[in-house]
Amino acid sequence: MQLVTEDNITELAARRWASAHDPRTAQLMSALVRHLHAFAREVRLTEPEWMAAMRWLTATGQISDDKREEFILASDVLGLSMLVVQMNHAFAAGATPATVLGPFHIEGSPEKEFGGDMSDDLPGTPLYITGTVRGLDGSPVGGAVLDVWQADQDGAYESQIPDVDEARLRAKYTTRPDGTYCLRTIAPKGYSIPMDGPVGDLVRGTDISHFRPAHVHFLINAAGFEPLITHLFQEGAEYLDSDVVFGTKQELVVAFEPREPGPTPGGGESDRPWLEARYNFVLQPA
Repeated sequence: MQLVTEDNITELAARRWASAHDPRTAQLMSALVRHLHAFAREVRLTEPEWMAAMRWLTATGQISDDKREEFILASDVLGLSMLVVQMNHAFAAGATPATVLGPFHIEGSPEKEFGGDMSDDLPGTPLYITGTVRGLDGSPVGGAVLDVWQADQDGAYESQIPDVDEARLRAKYTTRPDGTYCLRTIAPKGYSIPMDGPVGDLVRGTDISHFRPAHVHFLINAAGFEPLITHLFQEGAEYLDSDVVFGTKQELVVAFEPREPGPTPGGGESDRPWLEARYNFVLQPA
């Protein structure tokens, strides 16, 4: 019988987990054991600190549900989400860069026509986002599906609002054969991440800004191309340099140009001032 000591526990545990039947699982778990043990040794982790971590993880699981992904939020604020994005989406120069998905994406958004309004008369300044979807060679990508979602004027997403039964500030748009798209929404605002849970408790004990700059989310899928998860950020918005989830990239910052009442890009008319953002997405071939 081999006695367990502080010196041999890491190797013993890593060796056990290396027996996983799936080779990748064996690699991941044995490496995780080694890194966790190295962390504990580096900081000389105390038993009260270990228990606090267990309680934090338990609370994070308990507050999560089908509408709130607190573990994803934790990954976001720790910079892990963006690290994984960067490693897995090293697109060619010229392709639109990817950013984090975030914890508030909802499957099954309704389909809207060219220029369709996904705000459904919610308060806010009308915003039209227009442009094209193209490949790296400049060819238009018709039939690309843009899954779009954002927060409202109070910084709340649909999944954060109780008793909402219909899609709210989210929709899917399909590009025309020439690659053009047009959507109508309302101008987003910067907002705080949820601070009423375990992640908020951690952030509150630091000097970290808990705000995100104004942005609109996009998930773009097109046959023959890599899926693109990204944002468009408003030029001049607050918190561009301190985004709590590290998602800001200069290539994704776009001007929201003011327009007078009159014709709109979607083929209609606006009886009040509105904003227009123009952006051409460039997809990486699969």
